[in-house]
Amino acid sequence: MGGIRLCNIRKSFGDTEVIRGVDIDIQDGEFAVFVGPSGCGKSTLLRLIAGLEDITSGELYIGGRLVNDLQPRERAIAMVFQSYAVFPHMTVRENIAFGLTIRKEGKGEIDRKVTDAARMLQMEALLDRRPSQLSGGQRQRVAIGRAIVRNPSVFLFDEPLSNLDAALRMSTRQEIATLHAQLQTTMIYVTHDQVEAMTLADMIVVLKDGAVMQAGAPMDLYHNPANLFVAGFLGSPSMNFIEVRVENVSENGVTVSSPSVDAMTVAAGNGEFTRGRPATLGVRPQDLRPSRGAPGMLAGKVVLTERLGSETVVDVRLGAGDVIVATLPEDAILNAGDDVAFDFDPARAHLFDELR
Repeated sequence: MGGIRLCNIRKSFGDTEVIRGVDIDIQDGEFAVFVGPSGCGKSTLLRLIAGLEDITSGELYIGGRLVNDLQPRERAIAMVFQSYAVFPHMTVRENIAFGLTIRKEGKGEIDRKVTDAARMLQMEALLDRRPSQLSGGQRQRVAIGRAIVRNPSVFLFDEPLSNLDAALRMSTRQEIATLHAQLQTTMIYVTHDQVEAMTLADMIVVLKDGAVMQAGAPMDLYHNPANLFVAGFLGSPSMNFIEVRVENVSENGVTVSSPSVDAMTVAAGNGEFTRGRPATLGVRPQDLRPSRGAPGMLAGKVVLTERLGSETVVDVRLGAGDVIVATLPEDAILNAGDDVAFDFDPARAHLFDELR
């Protein structure tokens, strides 16, 4: 059993608290991704689970067993680091088998486990090569293979793709997803890349300053962000934010307006709203569409156009100075200085009682 439960976990280095009362439940076999900006505490939290750092307070359970005082080797976990951590003087076969050799398992059992892992990772032809003869992605697969043969209850990945180029990141990400589908073992994956988080996770945990901002299924967080931070962090390009004034609050929703936005009613959003108070309107770039009639809900001038092949991304400065981003079809023809207007469905907008 590889379920993990973190109960009010805290970690301090001296007087500095870096993990602030984290509560998370990860089910057996679930793929959880810790995501957030650099310095948010995600790698520290992973190291606490691994036993590489001592927990200041709180309780950590793996498979229903309290593990606060257990050494890493006693926790039935395997960890894959950002650096490949492969031994340059050993072959791929010897690298993958290293942990089993140290544990003095039988040669037949070691050969079977190494062969099975190599087959799973499509590395049978590489077993007799040395790391210097491998690409970065292949070296990372060696590290993953070394974790697989240990048959752990939990896999921990600490930004394993950050040293790879874009193409290798995509292919290795697909391999990790396939590996999880085959093994059905609990996996916790740390990244600052929200695309990795959205594509890999059963559950995303968004962290900021050592605290959990929101946890849940990827599309739940995307469509129902709990706050401005989560809304801005998940989604590419990031959600547009426009500061507005609350004009009215009713059972139909909240009516808002600003110099950039004519009065509109949106569904009651995240927080408490009071007439006359400021709030923040959020609209995803993908929800903006060119207006078919003047003047449009949002109007301004194009500042920048980025043609990405499958889509065109435009930055637009609204009349009041706000800059928004719109994602348009690939054949959109807009250039810097062009006047443009957009509409969007208020039902798909988000409203926050926080300010940017």
